[in-house]
Amino acid sequence: MKVAYRDIKGFADNPPLNLGAILVYGPDHGLMKDRVKKICEKVVTDINDPFNVSDLDLDMIENVSQVIDEANTVSMMGGNRLIRVRAGADKLTATLKEYLKDPNPDAMIVIEAGELTPRSTLRKLCETDKMAAALPCYVEEAKDLVSLITTKLQEEGLSIEQDARVWLAQNLSGDHQRAKSEIEKLILYKGQDSDKKISVMDAVQSSGLAGSLSMDDLVYSVADRNTRDSLKSLEALTQDGIPAVAVLRGLQNHFRKLLQVRSLIETGASPAEALNSIKPPLFFKVKDRFANQTRNWNVQKIHQLLDELSDIESKTKSSGYNPDTLVGQFIARI
Repeated sequence: MKVAYRDIKGFADNPPLNLGAILVYGPDHGLMKDRVKKICEKVVTDINDPFNVSDLDLDMIENVSQVIDEANTVSMMGGNRLIRVRAGADKLTATLKEYLKDPNPDAMIVIEAGELTPRSTLRKLCETDKMAAALPCYVEEAKDLVSLITTKLQEEGLSIEQDARVWLAQNLSGDHQRAKSEIEKLILYKGQDSDKKISVMDAVQSSGLAGSLSMDDLVYSVADRNTRDSLKSLEALTQDGIPAVAVLRGLQNHFRKLLQVRSLIETGASPAEALNSIKPPLFFKVKDRFANQTRNWNVQKIHQLLDELSDIESKTKSSGYNPDTLVGQFIARI
């Protein structure tokens, strides 16, 4: 079973327990871990129960058949059995496929994995077998985090200014676990304050995301073609320990927004309509600057730049390339 994007949250909150296996995978490690935990808590009452829960790391066991052996083991204490498999990979596919022909109705195999391509045999099996499900964990975008931020703060009797919510969402997107942690820090920071409304300055000071201001400075300076300020911001981010891949993602996100707006303008939309299409809306302090950038870039140039950023990201994952040097060279070229 392939879980559709619109059904992901509902599936994670209430997984069908008649399945033999559920694969949870994707590039957002924190979100994947969070959803695995939710699913496991629905299968058994105590995920740390040594009798009904087997926790296996696929990289650490000698034979993958151990996963199936554990799934077929009858619980000594009664109740459902949970087999939590970490580091899921294609080497499990053949064994799991055979097991799913006649799975133990009192057991559930929950597999957690990183990013799996559509060619992954494990992913294909769980997407197509009627006794399994594949639950993707896409990197959360800023618009997805707006709801999380609002809900968590409301639960604590707090409210947040629109600009602060937008700023937080834009700077926390891409890492679900980090986002939850930063929201919890914000709640503690504001909890003793008589003013229960969170401002942009509250968000910056509590979350420790001052480095995100350097990221904003970087992407806007690059889009302005301001080499001096771009390299200055890059140096600040590097000193803060921000990895090159995070810088590349920041640039990609910014230029995708520019592409969205430019595409609408070039197909007849007014500049105001095109700018208003961005969700969540732009932070008011940068809206005019962003509007100017949409006039200085066309669709073709943005596509070329995004292709180059993608190529650089691929190179950063290969030995022999210095990621920081590649990013610096890219900025200097622009």
